[in-house]
Amino acid sequence: MSELSYLETLHPSWGQAFIMDEVLFESKTEHQHLIIFNNAQWGRVMALDGVIQTTERDEFIYHEMLTHVPMMAHPKPQRVLIIGGGDGGILREVLKHSDVEQVTQVEIDEAVVTLCREYFPNHSQGAYDDPRLNLVIGDGVDFVNQTQQKFDVVISDSTDPVGPGEVLFTSRFYQGVQACLAEGGVFVAQNGVSFLQGDEVRTSAQRLGLTFAKRGFYTVAVPTYVGGIMTLAWASDSVDLPSVMPRGFELATRYYTPAVHQACFALPRYVAEQL
Repeated sequence: MSELSYLETLHPSWGQAFIMDEVLFESKTEHQHLIIFNNAQWGRVMALDGVIQTTERDEFIYHEMLTHVPMMAHPKPQRVLIIGGGDGGILREVLKHSDVEQVTQVEIDEAVVTLCREYFPNHSQGAYDDPRLNLVIGDGVDFVNQTQQKFDVVISDSTDPVGPGEVLFTSRFYQGVQACLAEGGVFVAQNGVSFLQGDEVRTSAQRLGLTFAKRGFYTVAVPTYVGGIMTLAWASDSVDLPSVMPRGFELATRYYTPAVHQACFALPRYVAEQL
């Protein structure tokens, strides 16, 4: 492998490689190893601790689906909580909704926000300057277990359950989320590529089932999250997300549509068997 190649190490015996045309930034932050580089196919790419996090070319698929499925299913999402999401893509999509009055974002690593504003400006598109945002640099688990605020939608845009992101897949985190959801509120979270990370699906389903009255998964295929479709988890105490028709659609999107919204809840048999 060329010394200018980047090999993802999420899986122990298989991965994907990127040619690094130019390394823009590399450092060990307070919490994790971070690298940003240019690639001819995917534009700018960011990886944390050996795992690809986002690319300029396909980020919209993941960010739109993790955001608009719960947001469009809620009749009036006014207060939104984002856990993680330091690249700003989820924040950008949340702020497209005119009902939103306040967004709280809790990101553990301030360096990710700072560097993504510099190297991935199209991810946030100025969203970090929006007066509706309250940015909190801190631990997401502690925040949901200590806050007295209530939120209509909670979105967990975390890394995989290793390193700093591991705590965002625990029962303590889910219990804190339940406590800070308003009546009729919905929680969603990324949950890995189910074909390769089936244990994550089963574990999340069990833990969410112990905490929330309703829970399930929906799917999306993101090219640089390799290995098949991603499963995105959802949970609520009162809303059965697959049965809710998305409300009026007036958003500027590149992937999400009302038809995609309805179809994404159809799970392949192998995912259903994992559950």
